Amino acid sequence: MNSTMSKSINELLAQDLECEGLLECFHGLTALDRRIFEELAEEGDALTVDDLAERVERERSTAYRSVQRLLQAGFIVQEQESYDDGGYCHVYRARPADEITDDLQRMLNDWYAQMGQLIDEFDRKYTDRSDSSETSTE
Repeated sequence: MNSTMSKSINELLAQDLECEGLLECFHGLTALDRRIFEELAEEGDALTVDDLAERVERERSTAYRSVQRLLQAGFIVQEQESYDDGGYCHVYRARPADEITDDLQRMLNDWYAQMGQLIDEFDRKYTDRSDSSETSTE
């Protein structure tokens, strides 16, 4: 989970989450990012930003920003297609689900280990204080 997470873990656990919620939870992606990812995953073939913008009924620049966030998060890949008459365009496709799953599992394991260290630190810091305050009041 990222450092800008606005919901507490208790709030997240109380929600009826869907698997696609991992996009938001792990990477802070938006509902539009999610829709674009779903379009790419369902399509199977590579799509241009213009194709995606049309499918999600948004401006090209808005779709492009979502594509960039998905690229940065590693959920999609960019490829270059050449035209027969010269020139090229960029197209995008979803990464294979098993690769994304492996990345999410690694990220969760890293987060879990980090939280475990912080809990240990919290315990050491505040157990020492409560032990010393008990002996000083006796």
